[in-house]
Amino acid sequence: MATLHTVNKSPFERNSLDTCLSLCNNSGSILLIEDAVVGALRNTSVSERLVKAIESGVKIFALGEDLKARGLPEDRVIEKITLVDYTGFVKLATENDRVQSWL
Repeated sequence: MATLHTVNKSPFERNSLDTCLSLCNNSGSILLIEDAVVGALRNTSVSERLVKAIESGVKIFALGEDLKARGLPEDRVIEKITLVDYTGFVKLATENDRVQSWL
């Protein structure tokens, strides 16, 4: 059963992303939204864990509008993370069997 995991808290303030990564398998997808988009940036303490998850088959996305709202440049996002807009968010939610929110 495919699950879309949404994470909305900064990985530098909460452990929601770490918990999500430890439980997400290669049939799952992770969407970073709100303050969690800071985790999508290259060369941070989180980036290596995200790259390893991607290499194991987890699809990771970040909401582009939330990057823009926080003044974060798209060119600093880890290459294998796909940016989506709100339409893409809805599409991900409908393509998966369920949505799990990590708060």
